[in-house]
Amino acid sequence: MDFKSSDVKLWREALSSYPTRIESLKKPNLATLDHFYRNLLPPLIRQRSPNPHITTSELAQLMQPRLLDFVSSLEDEIVKSASEKAFKSLPDVSKAVSELTVMKGVGPATASAVLAAYSPDVAPFMSDEAMVAALGSSKDYTLKQYLVFVDKLQAKAKELSATGDTFTPSDVERALWSSSVGSKLPAAQSGPDSEAGTNKRTKRKRKI
Repeated sequence: MDFKSSDVKLWREALSSYPTRIESLKKPNLATLDHFYRNLLPPLIRQRSPNPHITTSELAQLMQPRLLDFVSSLEDEIVKSASEKAFKSLPDVSKAVSELTVMKGVGPATASAVLAAYSPDVAPFMSDEAMVAALGSSKDYTLKQYLVFVDKLQAKAKELSATGDTFTPSDVERALWSSSVGSKLPAAQSGPDSEAGTNKRTKRKRKI
């Protein structure tokens, strides 16, 4: 999908295809993690109001295996305090990320996942696929690059919502991820959002 597209129908189709795309990767652990991340974690965080936060075990589920030891060793009080401060910092995304990255093993990408779970209407997850679609590259995992990414996805969400539909920056991120994954599937599995322009999108991505 072209990030510049203003076709709400295409964006909605890509977003609606997201669960199917997760299943198409045939990684049971990914499907389980995604269910936890999208459906279970957000209400867990919110029910801790007036001081919403995450726990060490919840944070550990969002980590890459090579960083898991760092996070698993963090005291729960440290994770609780850092995430409380981060959530209270929103909508100041820069400050929120900085509050989370004081924890060993937590970089901007992981911080974005934490923030998106709590406030999908402000902070999208920093996925490779969405970074490539919005910025042309997924190699720069810095706070500076994330803030550019946030601005772009917030603007796109506002643009797509102007017609009466509702999109959050996190909806935009998942639609981009879904479209990217769908473009790599066989035609029979790809669905409506990757028809016609699939070959063109795939060739364009290979040039990046």
